[in-house]
Amino acid sequence: MPLQFADRLNNVETSAIRELFKLLGKPGIISFAGGFPDSAMFDVDGIREASNAALSQDPGAALQYGATEGFGPLREQLAQFMGQKGAKDVAADQLIVTTGSQQGLDLIGKTMISPGDKVIVEGPTFLATIQCFRLYGAELISAPVDGHGVKTDELEKLIAEHKPKFVYLIPTFGNPSGALLSAERRRQVLEMAVKHQTLIVEDDPYGDLYFGDAPPPSLLAMSATVPGSRELLVHCGSLSKVLSPGLRVGWMIAPAELLGKATMCKQFSDAHTSTFAQATAAQYLKAGRMPATLDKVRAVYAQRAQTMGDALRKELGDAVEFVQPQGGLFVWARLTGAGGQVADGNAYAKRAIEQGVAFVPGTPFFCANPDHATFRLSFATVGEDKILEGVSRLAKAL
Repeated sequence: MPLQFADRLNNVETSAIRELFKLLGKPGIISFAGGFPDSAMFDVDGIREASNAALSQDPGAALQYGATEGFGPLREQLAQFMGQKGAKDVAADQLIVTTGSQQGLDLIGKTMISPGDKVIVEGPTFLATIQCFRLYGAELISAPVDGHGVKTDELEKLIAEHKPKFVYLIPTFGNPSGALLSAERRRQVLEMAVKHQTLIVEDDPYGDLYFGDAPPPSLLAMSATVPGSRELLVHCGSLSKVLSPGLRVGWMIAPAELLGKATMCKQFSDAHTSTFAQATAAQYLKAGRMPATLDKVRAVYAQRAQTMGDALRKELGDAVEFVQPQGGLFVWARLTGAGGQVADGNAYAKRAIEQGVAFVPGTPFFCANPDHATFRLSFATVGEDKILEGVSRLAKAL
């Protein structure tokens, strides 16, 4: 007898990125496909000291079951961490610790989405968000973006027309677009949230990975200047891109009622995020090593991003167009088809694999009306020599 799976699974399919990884076993391949940080950047000594401190100072707490809301000392440290980034009025009891920021998105889906509800996301946006929200039955509406983030004039029209359950944005160095939402547009987002009484979800896993000048304050930090907006804002953060993905430590700041519902759903799901991982993260933040770690990571990624941008301009010329990233992990590019060269990202990805270089075509990052000419390159895990060689291979694949 065939298994009768839940109808909700009809709305989703396997990640195109995970499927792509199956093709990467070819010897000598250079991969720009991953969306993760460079493991060579991990502060192994600092994390070792933090885990030892967690075990020596209060081993019972670090190794025992814990509160679903999160390990108390970590919640305190995260509140201080957010304060250092401009969100000065965040209290420890206004956030819960999640198993990566992706669990935060899942909890938002569980608590907010009923089948048929409309949700606005950027086009393009984080692939797992599309999959997660569709799993709960959302009808996704795509809001266009440019090099400065979501187009707020278009976003407001969509909010007025569709009256969504919420709007999901990655304002700072979005995945995959790499776009940075300007301060003016951030204020407009908060103002339209109040005007239309629409919940805004701010996903911010990349905000600390800036090159040069710091980005504008987060929507959360800026909400203090727009009366009424804080009550309509959810903020998801993560240590995955700046400290270690393996710790699986994220957090969610939200209105009290939503936070309570999310905590209840998390209790059903995993009881709590790993207490040992939380205790380790708390000790790490308490030790004050994060600023130096961020300085190192920013410098390395900035150089790699510049190397990739320069190489793309030199090797591919007018065959591609892109905005030089100011932070994050990605270059979001678009094939122009100039001179009759390939103009489809999916076809280009296959030709690139044949040349020994991999990237992710852009189509899966759109919930509707995909731009098939787009593709995403990650510079984070590849040294400069490999970036130069990889881009040279990309040129041969045109």
